[in-house]
Amino acid sequence: MNAYDDGAGVERTFAALPPAQGRGFARTWWGRTWLTALEGTALDTRQLKAGRRLARAGAVGAVSVRPGRITAVVQDRDRTPHRADVLLQELSGERWDRFLDMAAERAGHVAALLDREMPTHLVEDAELAGVELLPGPGDLEPECGCGAWDHCAHTAALCYQVARLLDQDPFVLLLMRGRGEQALLDALHARGDASAGRSGPAEGVDAAEAYAAGDILPSLPEMPVLPPEPGIPPSFDTEAGPAAGIDASALAFLAARTAVRAHSLLAQALREGYEERAAQPEPSVALDAVRLAAGEPGRAVADRLAEGSGRGREGLAVAVRAWRHGGPAALAVLDEEWTVRGDSLARARAALESAWEEDERPVLTSRANRWTVVGAPVQLRLSRDGRWWPYRKERGRWVPAAGPAQDPATALASAQGAPEQ
Repeated sequence: MNAYDDGAGVERTFAALPPAQGRGFARTWWGRTWLTALEGTALDTRQLKAGRRLARAGAVGAVSVRPGRITAVVQDRDRTPHRADVLLQELSGERWDRFLDMAAERAGHVAALLDREMPTHLVEDAELAGVELLPGPGDLEPECGCGAWDHCAHTAALCYQVARLLDQDPFVLLLMRGRGEQALLDALHARGDASAGRSGPAEGVDAAEAYAAGDILPSLPEMPVLPPEPGIPPSFDTEAGPAAGIDASALAFLAARTAVRAHSLLAQALREGYEERAAQPEPSVALDAVRLAAGEPGRAVADRLAEGSGRGREGLAVAVRAWRHGGPAALAVLDEEWTVRGDSLARARAALESAWEEDERPVLTSRANRWTVVGAPVQLRLSRDGRWWPYRKERGRWVPAAGPAQDPATALASAQGAPEQ
């Protein structure tokens, strides 16, 4: 789910989640505690119900998480967008010191967080140290562009969606409280190093001895050689049939796609260096479902991916088209609707103004990061990195028409020339 992390732990942005039809919003105890804080804060239960409906329908856009605040654009049922914010008080520096001192003494707490778990005894130990990690009633303060002074449907929908993020990664809560994952781990390591320094000098090997042993130690292995094509997974043919609940055709497809993926990753690593992989988005179930569907599985596997991704058959087909035009970046443009403001809006308007001669410029209507041509079934979507992605309306649905362009006129031309599919 984590689509972006600025590296400093100051802000993380999560791509819009698929609709939550047929499932609860919180499966973990800490996710349910978050929702209890919301439901104990809101004065109007009708707004909570309306928020749940919006969240289930996928009306919550990308969620930005930073210290003290979460933000998303939430659309009404009539598609009117509203910026929704929910504020949570950050921990003071003194409280963070207490928490870090406690966690540094209990390695199991850190290990649990790294496993994306928040055990009850971690929260209890933090409370004993005077640190409240989870919010209580009244702690989630709403702010919304609709003008409501209490929790409205938009801020409630945001909170329900954030409960799903918390289920997957409790570091989201710690970031809201003021510390990103890397900053937290660095502080814990620093405390561990200081503790080791107080206990005496670290044991090691004399540098002269290590250098003298250079001819004795084995040399590093050669760089791997890239096979000309992906390997063939072993056959599943056996005399015994598959165990109950095992879909052999789905397993065979997954093994074949894994071989293709492994070959691609090795090729990229050898070509660009392993450091390039660090900048790629974190894998997720939703992203993997689209990637696997792009491998043209059989009908049964495709139906399972459509159901598991929450997109449905038609929605997954559109997501696959986006994937083929630009991978995870194109998928984010398909799913995410965000409000263009400040310098980004000024640059977008300047690009649109200069892209055409005055007598050739199309008439555009705008909403969030999307510009639609009046009287034509074509649209431009602006990604956060300033590129323009062409879209075309086909059978009542906006679908990606081609890859991105820096020039809006070039992108729009590719949308207008895209054939119906």
